[in-house]
Amino acid sequence: MTKTAFVFPGQGSQVVGMGKDLYDNVQESREIFHKADERLNEKLTELIFEGPQDTLTLTYNAQPALLTTSIAVLEHFSREGIKADYVAGHSLGEYTALVAAGVLSFEDAVYAVKKRGQFMDQAVPAGQGAMAAILGMPAADLEKITEEVTESGYSVQLANLNCPGQIVISGTAMGVEKASAIAKEKGAKRAIPLEVSGPFHSELMKPAANQLQDVLSELNFHDAKIPVVANVTAESVYRQDEIKELLVKQLYSPVRWEESVRAMIDNGVTTFIEIGPGKVLSGLVKKIDRSVNVLAISDRETMNATISKLKGES
Repeated sequence: MTKTAFVFPGQGSQVVGMGKDLYDNVQESREIFHKADERLNEKLTELIFEGPQDTLTLTYNAQPALLTTSIAVLEHFSREGIKADYVAGHSLGEYTALVAAGVLSFEDAVYAVKKRGQFMDQAVPAGQGAMAAILGMPAADLEKITEEVTESGYSVQLANLNCPGQIVISGTAMGVEKASAIAKEKGAKRAIPLEVSGPFHSELMKPAANQLQDVLSELNFHDAKIPVVANVTAESVYRQDEIKELLVKQLYSPVRWEESVRAMIDNGVTTFIEIGPGKVLSGLVKKIDRSVNVLAISDRETMNATISKLKGES
Protein backbone atom coordinates (compact mmCIF):
# COMPACT_ATOMS: atom_id res chain seq x y z
CA MET A 1 0.00 0.00 0.00
CA THR A 2 1.35 3.39 -0.97
CA LYS A 3 1.81 6.08 1.66
CA THR A 4 1.69 9.87 1.61
CA ALA A 5 3.82 12.44 3.41
CA PHE A 6 2.97 16.10 3.97
CA VAL A 7 6.09 18.30 4.05
CA PHE A 8 6.21 21.94 5.10
CA PRO A 9 8.63 24.66 3.93
CA GLY A 10 11.03 26.66 6.05
CA GLN A 11 12.39 30.17 6.04
CA GLY A 12 13.19 31.55 2.59
CA SER A 13 9.87 30.61 0.96
CA GLN A 14 8.09 33.76 2.17
CA VAL A 15 6.64 36.17 -0.39
CA VAL A 16 4.32 39.14 -0.02
CA GLY A 17 0.73 38.15 -0.83
CA MET A 18 1.07 34.46 0.05
CA GLY A 19 -2.22 32.99 1.22
CA LYS A 20 -4.33 35.98 0.13
CA ASP A 21 -6.32 33.87 -2.30
CA LEU A 22 -7.34 31.52 0.54
CA TYR A 23 -8.00 34.37 2.97
CA ASP A 24 -10.41 35.97 0.50
CA ASN A 25 -12.30 32.79 -0.37
CA VAL A 26 -12.05 30.19 2.42
CA GLN A 27 -13.52 30.79 5.87
CA GLU A 28 -11.37 28.17 7.64
CA SER A 29 -8.20 29.67 6.20
CA ARG A 30 -9.26 33.23 7.04
CA GLU A 31 -9.74 32.21 10.67
CA ILE A 32 -6.14 30.97 10.86
CA PHE A 33 -4.81 34.39 9.89
CA HIS A 34 -7.08 36.05 12.46
CA LYS A 35 -5.91 33.64 15.17
CA ALA A 36 -2.28 34.52 14.40
CA ASP A 37 -2.95 38.26 14.73
CA GLU A 38 -4.77 37.69 18.00
CA ARG A 39 -2.17 35.35 19.54
CA LEU A 40 0.76 37.60 18.61
CA ASN A 41 -1.14 40.84 19.26
CA GLU A 42 0.16 42.33 16.01
CA LYS A 43 -0.92 42.86 12.39
CA LEU A 44 0.87 39.85 10.93
CA THR A 45 -1.79 39.31 8.27
CA GLU A 46 -1.38 42.85 7.00
CA LEU A 47 2.39 42.35 6.73
CA ILE A 48 1.93 39.05 4.87
CA PHE A 49 -0.43 40.53 2.30
CA GLU A 50 1.00 44.03 1.91
CA GLY A 51 4.67 43.74 2.85
CA PRO A 52 7.17 45.25 2.39
CA GLN A 53 9.17 42.14 1.44
CA ASP A 54 12.28 43.17 3.41
CA THR A 55 10.22 43.47 6.61
CA LEU A 56 8.44 40.17 5.95
CA THR A 57 11.83 38.50 5.42
CA LEU A 58 13.10 39.41 8.90
CA THR A 59 13.53 36.14 10.79
CA TYR A 60 11.01 36.97 13.53
CA ASN A 61 8.38 37.90 10.92
CA ALA A 62 9.07 35.26 8.28
CA GLN A 63 8.74 32.35 10.70
CA PRO A 64 5.23 33.07 12.04
CA ALA A 65 4.14 34.25 8.57
CA LEU A 66 5.17 31.00 6.88
CA LEU A 67 3.67 28.81 9.59
CA THR A 68 0.39 30.75 9.42
CA THR A 69 0.16 30.56 5.64
CA SER A 70 1.06 26.86 5.53
CA ILE A 71 -1.57 26.00 8.15
CA ALA A 72 -4.13 28.12 6.27
CA VAL A 73 -3.41 26.00 3.19
CA LEU A 74 -3.60 22.79 5.24
CA GLU A 75 -6.96 23.79 6.80
CA HIS A 76 -8.53 24.01 3.35
CA PHE A 77 -6.81 20.89 2.03
CA SER A 78 -7.88 18.85 5.09
CA ARG A 79 -11.52 19.12 4.01
CA GLU A 80 -10.75 16.83 1.06
CA GLY A 81 -10.14 13.87 3.38
CA ILE A 82 -6.61 13.19 2.14
CA LYS A 83 -4.56 11.97 5.11
CA ALA A 84 -0.83 11.93 5.74
CA ASP A 85 0.99 8.80 6.90
CA TYR A 86 4.02 10.94 7.82
CA VAL A 87 4.71 14.64 8.28
CA ALA A 88 7.98 16.56 8.23
CA GLY A 89 9.13 20.14 7.85
CA HIS A 90 12.39 21.87 7.01
CA SER A 91 13.66 23.73 10.11
CA LEU A 92 10.82 26.17 10.88
CA GLY A 93 8.54 23.86 8.88
CA GLU A 94 8.90 21.23 11.59
CA TYR A 95 6.61 23.35 13.78
CA THR A 96 3.99 23.32 11.01
CA ALA A 97 4.34 19.54 10.87
CA LEU A 98 3.78 19.37 14.64
CA VAL A 99 0.52 21.31 14.29
CA ALA A 100 -0.54 18.92 11.52
CA ALA A 101 0.27 15.96 13.80
CA GLY A 102 -1.71 17.37 16.74
CA VAL A 103 1.38 17.95 18.92
CA LEU A 104 0.88 21.71 19.25
CA SER A 105 -2.13 23.96 18.78
CA PHE A 106 -1.73 26.49 15.99
CA GLU A 107 -1.85 29.34 18.49
CA ASP A 108 0.96 27.89 20.60
CA ALA A 109 3.04 27.08 17.52
CA VAL A 110 2.79 30.58 16.03
CA TYR A 111 3.77 32.07 19.39
CA ALA A 112 6.71 29.66 19.69
CA VAL A 113 8.12 30.43 16.25
CA LYS A 114 7.75 34.19 16.78
CA LYS A 115 9.89 33.84 19.90
CA ARG A 116 12.22 31.42 18.10
CA GLY A 117 12.80 33.98 15.37
CA GLN A 118 13.50 36.72 17.90
CA PHE A 119 15.98 34.54 19.81
CA MET A 120 17.75 33.50 16.59
CA ASP A 121 17.99 37.12 15.50
CA GLN A 122 19.48 38.20 18.82
CA ALA A 123 21.90 35.28 19.30
CA VAL A 124 24.72 36.60 17.11
CA PRO A 125 25.39 40.28 16.29
CA ALA A 126 24.77 41.20 12.64
CA GLY A 127 27.72 40.49 10.40
CA GLN A 128 29.46 38.08 12.77
CA GLY A 129 27.76 34.92 11.48
CA ALA A 130 27.25 33.54 7.98
CA MET A 131 25.98 30.61 5.93
CA ALA A 132 26.98 29.23 2.54
CA ALA A 133 25.73 26.51 0.21
CA ILE A 134 28.43 24.06 -0.85
CA LEU A 135 27.63 22.22 -4.07
CA GLY A 136 29.16 19.00 -5.31
CA MET A 137 30.97 17.68 -2.23
CA PRO A 138 30.13 14.59 -0.12
CA ALA A 139 28.96 15.32 3.43
CA ALA A 140 31.78 13.33 5.04
CA ASP A 141 34.45 15.31 3.18
CA LEU A 142 32.82 18.63 3.98
CA GLU A 143 32.35 17.71 7.64
CA LYS A 144 36.06 16.96 7.92
CA ILE A 145 36.83 20.43 6.54
CA THR A 146 34.45 22.18 8.95
CA GLU A 147 35.91 20.27 11.89
CA GLU A 148 39.45 21.31 10.93
CA VAL A 149 38.44 24.96 10.53
CA THR A 150 36.59 24.90 13.86
CA GLU A 151 39.64 23.39 15.59
CA SER A 152 41.75 26.25 14.19
CA GLY A 153 39.55 28.71 16.09
CA TYR A 154 36.85 29.64 13.55
CA SER A 155 33.56 27.90 14.37
CA VAL A 156 31.66 26.39 11.42
CA GLN A 157 29.39 23.33 11.08
CA LEU A 158 27.19 21.50 8.60
CA ALA A 159 23.73 23.11 8.86
CA ASN A 160 21.44 21.69 6.17
CA LEU A 161 22.02 18.35 4.46
CA ASN A 162 19.42 19.07 1.80
CA CYS A 163 19.97 16.64 -1.07
CA PRO A 164 22.83 14.93 -2.90
CA GLY A 165 25.46 17.55 -3.71
CA GLN A 166 23.82 20.39 -1.76
CA ILE A 167 24.90 21.07 1.81
CA VAL A 168 24.72 24.35 3.72
CA ILE A 169 27.41 25.28 6.24
CA SER A 170 26.95 27.78 9.07
CA GLY A 171 29.06 29.52 11.68
CA THR A 172 31.25 32.57 12.18
CA ALA A 173 31.75 34.72 9.09
CA MET A 174 35.45 33.84 8.98
CA GLY A 175 34.78 30.15 9.63
CA VAL A 176 32.33 29.94 6.73
CA GLU A 177 34.71 31.87 4.47
CA LYS A 178 37.67 29.61 5.30
CA ALA A 179 35.66 26.38 4.97
CA SER A 180 34.19 27.54 1.65
CA ALA A 181 37.65 28.29 0.25
CA ILE A 182 39.06 24.92 1.35
CA ALA A 183 36.02 23.09 -0.02
CA LYS A 184 36.54 24.67 -3.44
CA GLU A 185 40.26 23.81 -3.32
CA LYS A 186 39.34 20.18 -2.58
CA GLY A 187 36.84 19.77 -5.39
CA ALA A 188 33.51 21.38 -4.47
CA LYS A 189 31.81 22.74 -7.59
CA ARG A 190 30.64 25.97 -5.98
CA ALA A 191 30.43 27.77 -2.64
CA ILE A 192 27.57 30.27 -2.57
CA PRO A 193 27.24 32.74 0.34
CA LEU A 194 23.62 32.94 1.51
CA GLU A 195 21.80 36.15 2.36
CA VAL A 196 20.69 35.29 5.87
CA SER A 197 20.52 37.25 9.10
CA GLY A 198 22.41 34.72 11.20
CA PRO A 199 24.34 31.43 11.42
CA PHE A 200 21.31 29.14 11.80
CA HIS A 201 21.73 25.49 12.84
CA SER A 202 25.24 26.10 14.16
CA GLU A 203 26.79 26.00 17.63
CA LEU A 204 26.40 29.80 17.73
CA MET A 205 22.64 29.29 18.15
CA LYS A 206 22.98 27.64 21.58
CA PRO A 207 22.06 30.86 23.47
CA ALA A 208 18.85 31.02 21.42
CA ALA A 209 18.18 27.34 22.15
CA ASN A 210 18.39 27.96 25.89
CA GLN A 211 15.84 30.77 25.61
CA LEU A 212 13.60 28.67 23.38
CA GLN A 213 13.61 25.86 25.93
CA ASP A 214 12.06 28.21 28.50
CA VAL A 215 9.28 29.21 26.07
CA LEU A 216 8.51 25.62 25.04
CA SER A 217 8.26 24.55 28.68
CA GLU A 218 5.25 26.87 29.06
CA LEU A 219 3.31 25.40 26.13
CA ASN A 220 0.96 22.40 25.95
CA PHE A 221 2.51 19.54 24.00
CA HIS A 222 0.74 16.28 23.10
CA ASP A 223 1.93 12.96 21.68
CA ALA A 224 1.86 12.92 17.88
CA LYS A 225 -1.20 11.40 16.20
CA ILE A 226 0.87 10.56 13.11
CA PRO A 227 4.67 10.08 12.93
CA VAL A 228 6.75 13.24 12.67
CA VAL A 229 10.17 12.77 11.06
CA ALA A 230 12.51 14.96 13.11
CA ASN A 231 15.18 17.18 11.53
CA VAL A 232 17.78 16.29 14.16
CA THR A 233 17.55 12.49 13.94
CA ALA A 234 15.79 11.83 10.60
CA GLU A 235 13.67 9.35 12.56
CA SER A 236 9.97 9.22 13.44
CA VAL A 237 9.04 10.66 16.81
CA TYR A 238 5.76 10.44 18.72
CA ARG A 239 6.38 11.29 22.39
CA GLN A 240 5.84 14.87 23.43
CA ASP A 241 8.86 15.00 25.73
CA GLU A 242 11.20 13.75 23.01
CA ILE A 243 9.71 16.17 20.47
CA LYS A 244 10.23 19.12 22.82
CA GLU A 245 13.84 18.11 23.47
CA LEU A 246 14.56 17.77 19.74
CA LEU A 247 13.09 21.20 18.97
CA VAL A 248 15.66 22.76 21.28
CA LYS A 249 18.51 20.75 19.73
CA GLN A 250 17.25 21.59 16.25
CA LEU A 251 18.36 25.22 16.60
CA TYR A 252 22.05 24.30 16.73
CA SER A 253 22.02 20.92 14.91
CA PRO A 254 22.04 20.05 11.20
CA VAL A 255 18.73 19.66 9.36
CA ARG A 256 19.03 16.12 8.00
CA TRP A 257 16.56 16.62 5.17
CA GLU A 258 17.95 14.12 2.68
CA GLU A 259 18.02 11.39 5.36
CA SER A 260 14.50 12.32 6.47
CA VAL A 261 13.10 11.97 2.96
CA ARG A 262 14.92 8.67 2.42
CA ALA A 263 13.58 7.37 5.75
CA MET A 264 10.01 8.11 4.65
CA ILE A 265 10.59 6.45 1.28
CA ASP A 266 12.06 3.39 3.03
CA ASN A 267 8.85 3.23 5.07
CA GLY A 268 6.65 3.13 1.98
CA VAL A 269 6.01 6.80 1.12
CA THR A 270 5.53 7.22 -2.62
CA THR A 271 3.80 10.63 -2.66
CA PHE A 272 5.13 13.83 -1.11
CA ILE A 273 2.84 16.85 -0.90
CA GLU A 274 4.50 20.17 -0.10
CA ILE A 275 1.97 22.34 1.73
CA GLY A 276 2.70 26.06 1.91
CA PRO A 277 4.43 28.79 -0.12
CA GLY A 278 6.95 27.90 -2.81
CA LYS A 279 8.34 24.65 -4.18
CA VAL A 280 11.74 24.46 -2.49
CA LEU A 281 11.11 21.11 -0.80
CA SER A 282 9.51 19.66 -3.93
CA GLY A 283 12.73 20.37 -5.79
CA LEU A 284 14.85 18.77 -3.06
CA VAL A 285 12.69 15.64 -2.91
CA LYS A 286 12.97 15.19 -6.68
CA LYS A 287 16.76 15.45 -6.43
CA ILE A 288 16.78 12.82 -3.68
CA ASP A 289 14.58 10.30 -5.53
CA ARG A 290 13.06 10.96 -8.95
CA SER A 291 10.80 7.91 -8.74
CA VAL A 292 8.44 9.38 -6.13
CA ASN A 293 5.37 11.50 -6.86
CA VAL A 294 5.87 15.12 -5.76
CA LEU A 295 3.07 17.69 -5.57
CA ALA A 296 2.91 21.23 -4.18
CA ILE A 297 -0.03 23.23 -2.84
CA SER A 298 0.17 26.95 -2.13
CA ASP A 299 -3.22 28.35 -3.25
CA ARG A 300 -6.64 27.26 -4.53
CA GLU A 301 -5.42 26.69 -8.08
CA THR A 302 -2.59 24.35 -7.10
CA MET A 303 -4.86 22.71 -4.55
CA ASN A 304 -7.53 21.90 -7.12
CA ALA A 305 -4.92 20.54 -9.52
CA THR A 306 -3.41 18.37 -6.77
CA ILE A 307 -6.79 17.04 -5.62
CA SER A 308 -7.75 16.16 -9.20
CA LYS A 309 -4.48 14.30 -9.69
CA LEU A 310 -4.75 12.43 -6.37
CA LYS A 311 -8.38 11.43 -6.85
CA GLY A 312 -7.67 10.43 -10.44
CA GLU A 313 -4.97 8.06 -9.20
CA SER A 314 -7.00 6.55 -6.35
